[in-house]
Amino acid sequence: MNREVQDFWQRALQALRTAEDLIDRDPDTSSSRAYYAAFYAVSALLAFEGQSFSKHTAIERTVHRDLVRTGKWPVEAGAAFSWLANLRHTADYGGGEHAQPGDAEQAIGKARLILNAVLTVTPEPLPRPDGPVTQPVNE
Repeated sequence: MNREVQDFWQRALQALRTAEDLIDRDPDTSSSRAYYAAFYAVSALLAFEGQSFSKHTAIERTVHRDLVRTGKWPVEAGAAFSWLANLRHTADYGGGEHAQPGDAEQAIGKARLILNAVLTVTPEPLPRPDGPVTQPVNE
């Protein structure tokens, strides 16, 4: 496994831990970190194939085009990634609109779903996140 894959995966795991730690204290940051856990996890998966993208929208398009449409990932995983991207935008740039603790909790569930989806298709094993990989909380 190359260094870039390892770095992205470690960033994904750290972002997930941070999101979990901040649910009640800072739901905006927790929600943003949950998105980044998913973003870094997908980036790790793409790095296995020598791909990298600097734009968030390019990663999201790749999730749907190369993972969901091809059947490698369930539709729910693609929807979860897009939901996380939208919540991150609100959490980071929402002005008067903010993520709530319930949003952050849901975001962590969806991020765990994405990490699990990555683990099911990686060509080499990656460390599992601490705690159970769960389905996202219903929207």
